[in-house]
Amino acid sequence: MRKLLFIAVLIPILAGLGWWYFREEALPDYGPLYREYAYVTNGKSNTVSVIDLRTFALAKTIPVSSEPTGIAANSKKNEIYVVNTGSNNVSVIDAESNTVAATIGVHGRPYFIDVAEDGKRAYVANSGSSNVSVIDLEKRMVIGNIRAGAAPGMARVSPDGSTVVVSNRGDNTVSLIDAKGLRVRATLPVCQQPEDIAILPDSSKAFVACSGSSQVASIALQNGTLKSDRLMALLDVGHTPVSLTVKPDGGELIVCNFDSDSISIIETGNDEVGSSQEIGQRPSRGVVTLDNSRLYVTNFGSNSVAVYDIDMGRRIATLTVGSRPDALVLTPDQNYILVLDTQSGDVTVIQKRRPRRTLETSEYSLLTLIPVGMQPNAIVVKSFQMSKPAKK
Repeated sequence: MRKLLFIAVLIPILAGLGWWYFREEALPDYGPLYREYAYVTNGKSNTVSVIDLRTFALAKTIPVSSEPTGIAANSKKNEIYVVNTGSNNVSVIDAESNTVAATIGVHGRPYFIDVAEDGKRAYVANSGSSNVSVIDLEKRMVIGNIRAGAAPGMARVSPDGSTVVVSNRGDNTVSLIDAKGLRVRATLPVCQQPEDIAILPDSSKAFVACSGSSQVASIALQNGTLKSDRLMALLDVGHTPVSLTVKPDGGELIVCNFDSDSISIIETGNDEVGSSQEIGQRPSRGVVTLDNSRLYVTNFGSNSVAVYDIDMGRRIATLTVGSRPDALVLTPDQNYILVLDTQSGDVTVIQKRRPRRTLETSEYSLLTLIPVGMQPNAIVVKSFQMSKPAKK
């Protein structure tokens, strides 16, 4: 019923303004070879949905292997990488043709994948085999499997490419891997059930959310001046911190506290919890705009997205989306928010705009709902120029 009402309201708007009114005002003309897609993993459909962000339409559905979960884009190549948890492998998608170009076997029960900024390597934490697979993306092959702690949930590479931080849920530790030497540099005991990881833009610190102890671990990473890795602090936040979001300027870290209905804001320079704010029911994921001004948070328990003004320090809007929203991303122009609705199997597109008419008072509006597959898990955006014209 809610979807039908939404469509009934949307159709007159589109008829009066024209579909291209929405996108053409914000998207520059990059030429006929420009592409901008969102890729969504559908865990129970064994597919990846491709959404064309120039038209906000489903462009293609790509079959992959079993139980696709994590996904990442290569910033240097027109490729997307999909972790298939049920089949213990990674699908390589050619973004120009939106087809599977290769399948790379890893080890047991992988969930997430991270790609180095130079686009040469990817890192996959294998929770079922307690190791990390290192993939050479040029050769499309595994070049090493590094032993980590028990049941690693995530492996994230630092922006400078020197360190891979691994959260080991099974033994409450964090492994720090030397990316050049492909060896574990240190193993640090932290807090209970470490999961999500965030690394500062200058690669000086890593933060790890521990959902079992309502804490965030701050870890100083070895660099030119710091001779060894060390745990700096355990910071108390709300109940069940599930995700971490670093502002682009690196000055603050936002923690989504799932069972406290709140966010905590950590000052990254001095490792202090600056404030905590109620944000909505069961906040799950967050994303910050490139200008550091706005935070968007999915509220899994209330089917909404909260808009938080960082400078003002308060929530300024709550936007209704689909059922059980989780992951979300911003389009490159920062004018659209794409929200994965895990239960209803669709993507809600929210438009941020300047009111053009006297009666337009809201800064945000629901643009459309795009059906994808069953149990969408993760989403990533890739914008690029085609290397050659597409075949007709």
